[in-house]
Amino acid sequence: MGRKTEQNMRTYHRYLGFFLAGIMAVYAISGIVLTFRNTDYLKKEVSVEKKLETGLEDEALGRVLGKRDFKVDKTEGDIVYFKDGTYNKNTGQASYTEMKMPVILDNMNNLHKMHSGHPLYWLNIIFGIALLFFSVSAFWMFRPKTPIFKKGLYFALGGMVLTVILLFV
Repeated sequence: MGRKTEQNMRTYHRYLGFFLAGIMAVYAISGIVLTFRNTDYLKKEVSVEKKLETGLEDEALGRVLGKRDFKVDKTEGDIVYFKDGTYNKNTGQASYTEMKMPVILDNMNNLHKMHSGHPLYWLNIIFGIALLFFSVSAFWMFRPKTPIFKKGLYFALGGMVLTVILLFV
């Protein structure tokens, strides 16, 4: 590779890094927060009142409420009792509590977990490509014959080995 290619890669790496610093911070924070998604860490209890279809069966009720592993505790007349709430089959009124993240963290997590059905999914693809570019362009930060480049290769190898180990754990 020529000196011009090295200089261009360094420039692209630098300015793309500055441009994406904010979104990388969002992904880093939401990635850390998502680690605790199965706990109530940072969550607060929120009361929810919803008007649903009347006469929903147990399985359909869990689906409509968006609750995983939904289970009815008991049914007394028209009132269905489930963990942290009730549903009236006759009126369709559901009342329950759930644990929610603060709005900003919830939005960060939703951005992090975006899928192809979301209208802005292409932003995730572009961000992924940019991160891939960072991974590759980092090797143009130093000339290949310098000691720091050779040391960097050892660190890159160590990171690759750690990644392979994590994939199989």
